[in-house]
Formats: sequence, C-alpha cells, structure tokens
Amino acid sequence: MRLDTGGAIDRTQELNFTVDGVSYTGYQGDTVASALLANGVIQVGPSLYKGRPRGIFSAGVEEPNALIQVGPDPSLQATTVPLTEGLTARTLSGVGRLIPDPDEPRYDKRYTHTDILVVGGGPAGQAAAKAAAAGGARVVLVSVSVPSSTLDLGGPEAGGTSTVIAPATAFGYYDSNYILVAQGQTLWHIRARQVILATGAHEQPIIFENNDRPGIMLAGAVREYIEKYAVLPGRKAVVFTTNDSAYETAFALVEAGAEATVIDTRTPPEDLAAQARSRGIEVLTGLVRTTEGTGRITSVSTEDRTIECDLLAVSGGWQPSVHLFSQSRGTLRWTGERFVPHAPGQANRVVGAANGTFDINAAITEATAAGIELAAAVGYPVSVPPPSRVDTRMAAKAKPVWLVPGDPQLQFVDLARDATVADIQRAVGAGMRSPEHVKRYTTIGTGADQGRTSNIATLGVIATLLDVTPGDLGTTTFRAPSVPVSFALMAGRDRGDLLDPIRTTPIHSWHVAAGAEFENVGQWKRPWFYPKPGEDMESAVLRECNAARTGVGMQDASTLGKIEVVGPDAGEFLNRMYTNAFKKLPVGSCRYGLMCKADGMVFDDGVTMRLAEDRYYVTTTTGGAANVLDWFEEWSQTEWPELDVKFTSVTEQWSTIAVAGPLSRAVIARICDLDVSNEAFPFMTFRNTTLHNGVSARIARISFSGELAYEVNVAGWYGLSTWEAIHEAGAEFGITPYGTETMHVLRAEKGFPIVGQDTDGTVTPHDLGMSWIVSKQKDFVGKRSLRRPDTARTDRKHLVGLLPVDPTELLPEGAQMVTSDAVLTPPVPMEGHVTSSYRSAALDRTFALALIRNGRNRIGETLLAPLGDRVIAATVTEPVFYDKEGARRDG
Repeated sequence: MRLDTGGAIDRTQELNFTVDGVSYTGYQGDTVASALLANGVIQVGPSLYKGRPRGIFSAGVEEPNALIQVGPDPSLQATTVPLTEGLTARTLSGVGRLIPDPDEPRYDKRYTHTDILVVGGGPAGQAAAKAAAAGGARVVLVSVSVPSSTLDLGGPEAGGTSTVIAPATAFGYYDSNYILVAQGQTLWHIRARQVILATGAHEQPIIFENNDRPGIMLAGAVREYIEKYAVLPGRKAVVFTTNDSAYETAFALVEAGAEATVIDTRTPPEDLAAQARSRGIEVLTGLVRTTEGTGRITSVSTEDRTIECDLLAVSGGWQPSVHLFSQSRGTLRWTGERFVPHAPGQANRVVGAANGTFDINAAITEATAAGIELAAAVGYPVSVPPPSRVDTRMAAKAKPVWLVPGDPQLQFVDLARDATVADIQRAVGAGMRSPEHVKRYTTIGTGADQGRTSNIATLGVIATLLDVTPGDLGTTTFRAPSVPVSFALMAGRDRGDLLDPIRTTPIHSWHVAAGAEFENVGQWKRPWFYPKPGEDMESAVLRECNAARTGVGMQDASTLGKIEVVGPDAGEFLNRMYTNAFKKLPVGSCRYGLMCKADGMVFDDGVTMRLAEDRYYVTTTTGGAANVLDWFEEWSQTEWPELDVKFTSVTEQWSTIAVAGPLSRAVIARICDLDVSNEAFPFMTFRNTTLHNGVSARIARISFSGELAYEVNVAGWYGLSTWEAIHEAGAEFGITPYGTETMHVLRAEKGFPIVGQDTDGTVTPHDLGMSWIVSKQKDFVGKRSLRRPDTARTDRKHLVGLLPVDPTELLPEGAQMVTSDAVLTPPVPMEGHVTSSYRSAALDRTFALALIRNGRNRIGETLLAPLGDRVIAATVTEPVFYDKEGARRDG
C-alpha cells in the first residue's frame, strides 16, 4: 500500500520492525501505524470488552484502537510511536502490562522560562512564533509532529532567542502559565509570560450501525497517510461527511490511484461536487446506515443502495482542541456546530483551528496579530509585514449529524471503551443528565484518546435524547495529562535510589568507619547501633545503654528538624501553635513543647530555644521536620497573616551532638571554657561559646535520656571535626557512641513518648499522661477539640508501661493485648497494643510501653499478648521505669 512517490519519509533509510511476531519493513519518518498500513495491515488488537475486530482509526493522539506495547512501555498509540530499526511491538486489547525495564532508560527533566510559549507547529503556530520572535522576544515553540530541523523562526536583531521543542506534546497547563511538555524521554517544565495556543482541531466521527469495523477511518487521517507517509489505506473508498473538508480526502484518494465515492449528509456544495465529478468521483446525498465485512469493511449501506468498499473515510466535522485552554481555566461557548474558546483564565491567546478559524489564510493572519500583540505586551514591540496568502483547503463548514438511526447496541460511541449508544440510553434512563455523570456511568472518554473521538459525539447523543443542545449540557472537565504520559517520564530521575533521597549527616563517614549499622529515619541514614566484633544487636545496645547510664555516651542528633522562627510576633505565633507557653520564655532558655492538630491529636514535639527577643530555634522530630514547617506556613499564611513572622528550615545547617551520662559534664568542660556547673549552667538553658578547636558553638542542657546531658550545636561543616574533638576529650572516661536503638531504650525507661511510634494520630496529650503541658489560660491549635466529651471518655487508650511476668520475654511491638480471662477465639476484644518494647541494662529485664484502654486506671492488672505460638503475660505499670524522681538529670 506504499505509494511510489511522495510523502515526508526518507526512502533511503529502510527500517526493519516486528509486530505480533511478524516482520515488516518501513522507512525513517514512519510511525508504527503508517508502516503497518504500508504493509497492508489495518487490523489491530480486538476491542477491550466485546472482542470485536478493530483497525487503525486515526493518525495521531486521537487514536482509540491501535494500542501497542513496545518493550516495557504499555498502551502506546501506534499512531504516535516513531518507527525505529529493530522495533518490536505487540498489539493490545485495551490494556498492557508494566514490565521492569532491564536497560533502566534515563528519563530527565528540563526547566526553562520564556516570554512567549507557542503550542502548535502548524501554519498558525509558526506564524505566531515568527511574529513574536521578530522583535526580540524569547519564544519557545512546541510542535507535535513537525521536526525542529524544518522550523526556522528567524533571528531577531534585538537579541531575542527562539527554541523549538519537537516532536513534543504539551499535556498539562497549570497556574501562572506553567506548562508541562513531553519530548521523548525528557519532561520540560516551562514558565511563560504569555502563551499562544495553536493546537489545531480534531476530526469527529459519525455514529452509525457497525461503525467500528477495520477499514473505517477518520477522513483527515486518510489524507495524512497519503500526503505525509505516502500510504494508501484503501483502493476502493467511500467518504462519508457532514462538511467540506472531507472532499480534499476524496481528491487525494483519487490522485493516489484509488476509487472514491462521496456521501454527503447535506446537499453537496455545487462547486465541490463539480470538482469531484470532474475527477470521476460520484457524489451522493444521504447517510451511511450500516457496514458489512469480516475482519475488514467490504461494503456500506445507505437508505437505498449498497456500495462495495475496503475503506470508509468519515468526517463528522472538526472540534477545536481546547484541552489545554480549558485546563488553564478558560471557558468555552457553543457555536451551534462546535465548542470554541470564549474567555481565557490566564495570560494566553488561542489562534487558528483551535479557535474555530479553519480558513488557513484567516488563521495565519489571526496568529500573526496575536504574536505581534503579545510580544508588545512583554516589552518587544515589532512591525511585521502582513502574511502572504497561501493555497487553502476548504473551511470546514459543517452541519452536525451526531447519530444515524440504527441498532443502538451496534452504534459505537467510544471505540476505546466499547461504549455504545445503548449505554448512553441506559445512563439517561437511570436519571443521568450531566455529561460528567454519564461519563462515569459509561466510562466514555477515559481511554487512551482521552475522549477526542467520543466526547462531542456523546454530547450529541445525550442532547438528542434530552432534546437539548450540546451547549446546554456543557463539556466534561478537561484534566492533565491531555495525552497519555508514562509514569517513568513524570518520575524522571526520581527512581531507584533517587526515588527517596538518602540524607546523611556531616559525621556519616565517622559512623561508617566505626562499623555502625544504620536505619532509615525520615530519609536520613542514622546510626542504629555500633557493634563490636562478636556482638549482635542486643549485646551492642545493652553495652551502649550501660555506658550512657554509668559513664558517658555520645550520639549524632544532627537529623533533628530545625526551624528558625523570626519576627516581632514569633513568640505569639509559637504560643498559638504549641499547647504550652513560649511568648514569655527568657532569652537563653529552652522549653519542651507539644503541638496538636486541629482535632486535638498530638502532631509533633521538640525543644525550642529563644535566641533573641524576635528569634526562636525550634527543633522537631527527624521525620516530622517538613510537615511542621508546612504546618507553620499554612497557619501563618491562611489564618494569621497579620502576624509578622518568618520561618527558615536550618536542619542541614547545624550539626547536633548529644553528650549524655554522669560524666558528660567533665567531657563538656574539656572542649570549651564554659562554667558547666549546675548553678552556672542549669537544665533547659543554653550558652554560646567557642570550642577549643576554634569553632563557634551553641551548647544546651537538654536530656532525652534522663541523665545529665548536653547538646552541642555547631555549623554543619564543622560537625565531623567537633564530633572527633568530643570523642577525643571523652576517651579518658570511656566515651561510647550510641545509636538510635539505645536512644529509644533510654527514653522509654523514662517514659518519654516518641511521636509517631507511641502515638498514631488518635492520641491526645491527656492520653499520654501529659495534661501538665496543656495550658488552661491561652488558646492554641487543637484546644477547642480537646474540650470535646470524646477526649474525656474513660475507655480512651492511655500510655502506660508493661512488665512481662517473665522478665526475659520480649513483647513484640504492635502486639495486641487482651484481658487475662479473654477467650482466644476470634473475634477477641482488644484492650490496646504495644508501642515500644526493649531489653534494659538498667532494669536488667524487658519492659514495654503500650496504649491500653483506660490504662491509667488498670495499674497492676495482668494482660495477655496472644502471639500464635505462645502467650505472654504482662503487668500494667506506670510508664516511668527508671529514676522516677528525676534525680539523675542534674548529675
């Protein structure tokens, strides 16, 4: 079916490819669809639900049938996949399968700004881009099918730059003229001051009985295959049309050597009919009622005759491609024939066929004027000569015909979803009136073509059934992506190891050299424990705990979230965010704080230092840093914009080293000249100093272990050298590095909860036994919710301790607890669950924290943890197991 001459293909570059195990040849410049047609293959995979034979229907992104899988990429439209040497594909019935890509193709992202973005590389788009570039404006032109090598926007003397991105597809239009463009394996993020949309129009089908057979194609696609790819899709064709444009297809068919008959739903325009007859084309008035054929169309039937054919080219008129315009919040209006752009929602202009202007000379004039006007709007006035007139195709004058009478079960509205007129009738009969509801009832418009060949037809059918116009109904919502885009493209480099970035502290290399095992905490690699030769995790943690309780230990706490809160109203802001007070916190002091969500449930916690009257240094949990910053910004911007306060994340700017244990004071005294006595340096205060290694430091007396402890804060780039200095200073005292597991044991022995481990989004401060931190005088986020009767229920879960009856038994975290008399036959009423569980060197036994229903009133009760292979009995206790008086805090 390949023509001997013509087309834009490169006949000197023959390409071999395989589809469904059969080998074929094509040329450089083909798509898979055009190459298949050239080899006489029009039939593709059967329909998704009914298994009916289907064929190539279009030549672009509007293709509903010809879906293929190429390697790991599923559900590609054969009409948009460029042919390459050795390509192997298989046709699909609606869906493909995600396959891991052994070659790991590198998808990437690019970012650019421009004065004017032109979307569309046709005559109107090129005219707009050239006019805008002529005065020096920066112009980016995105073209779907025109190779960049064939586009020349000219070189403006004023110094503007022009960029052509082709072949590429703009698929998402977001706020502030932010456009996403897919170009091969590159995702462009483009921000433009002005946008010109020259996205063209999509030809519409006509709905009639058996309108889905292979060999039925859009008329414009038939013409494109002939003129662009030198492929003749059929030898004996019928052209069924509601408008003038399809006559050009009939002429092209005859010029390519085929026979053609035109069936016009209107009284054929006399000039076009005369041109057709002069070419030997019979012109009829009427309707195609049905078709015949097995595997491929063999004939069409009108009201009074049957015409043999192997190709039916259909044109039900043209619908402007308004997807991007609508995504930009632009509104549409119904002209009686089609929906066209009405009022823009952003700084953009629609030109050419996308604006309903189908005469090419008028479109070029319109586009040139838009380019000149928008270039002037961004500061580049220019005078461009009027565009010269070119030979034009007939304007698409259409008389809408949505539906030809026939069997609604065999009238296919959406080929991709096997949806018929009968499906729409059922939806309307069920009470659906909105196109949005009908879409969801029938799934029409959710296939690969995103409704380009079905949405308008569906509106026409609904309008016919309800006796209204499509304009009365309106369209469904246009959402991105407007064309199918792979998840891999949108992910870009964010895959594999880069999917979740690995964050390390400045001290990480030391931990690695010391043999630390690591755990992932909020993207951070945190030292978990430091095993010595022959030690397992349990032995290492017990050793580290013993060092912190009896001597001195050190921990890299640099991963804690850190936010500077600055401004005259910083104190007032924090007062409103935390359950306790911060506005009157003295400069130089620290305070532990707890935050709730608006529902009164615990959100995050941490220690805050007041650096100056208008500056606070807030710490958060490691995993909660980003959420807390976002929470601060949300309340500042939406609820309290009158407060003068700013937030800066400084998590990575500071290294924090915790030094804990009875001998920690001696170690700190060796690294600086501070008076570290309890009287001069009391608990929950901080001091600014210079360490003996010349590094400026902020040292705070803060303890998450219950022992005498300090936190040394230095600029991140001094983190490693300061860690090494502290380690050297503590060598005489046997200083021991400890990891997160030891930190958890130490804090749990003291009953300190971890937000996110001992809480789960349903826990209030009162449930944690922390009513002391909830202010009764001031207002704060969540306070009103904490007054609800629900938060005072006696059956709420409380944080309590658990001591296994057998002190060697370790309760698994997450284990459900039941009463001692519970019948262990499902369903079993659960009393709560274990949140934290450890072996303790200080207690010389196992212990746990748990959320237990009415737990504080059940101290002394024995509960059971059924574990399948055994049952562990545990006694409910207070959550503080070690140094209940807090005597060890001050050394």
